[in-house]
Amino acid sequence: MSPNPSSQDGRLAEIFGAPVADLHERAAASPGVPALTRALELRSFLALAEEQVDRVRDRVHGAMAPDRDMNELSADELRFDAQWLAAAIDARDGYLAALGQLLRTMPAQAVDRSSRPVEFAQPQITTTLPPAAAAPAPPRAGAAPGHRP
Repeated sequence: MSPNPSSQDGRLAEIFGAPVADLHERAAASPGVPALTRALELRSFLALAEEQVDRVRDRVHGAMAPDRDMNELSADELRFDAQWLAAAIDARDGYLAALGQLLRTMPAQAVDRSSRPVEFAQPQITTTLPPAAAAPAPPRAGAAPGHRP
């Protein structure tokens, strides 16, 4: 299966750790990862909406080309293309928002990161113990305060 490209393919590859074509294979082989299945469905809808935006944009550009005969221009066709373009952009925006929300809210275990190295948010800090000659801590240091009557 060779899916149409979408503007979010890089983000999906980064989050799920594989190119989109591999993600489709992974979802087909083990459909037990609902977040991946939903993300790929939204990605497919997004790719279709983006393809529609491209087609209408290219059609309008062609109709408005400087070397085009002005007698071929049709206000009705351009008005229809503007409506079509608005609908396609609205659909694209909706799919982008839905995919973004899914990727932000999906549980961490939904993403199979077993093949990726562990990443730590902050560097690890190490310390050494003070020498034995240091003064001992007071007997109640760190203890919870006692109950007072």
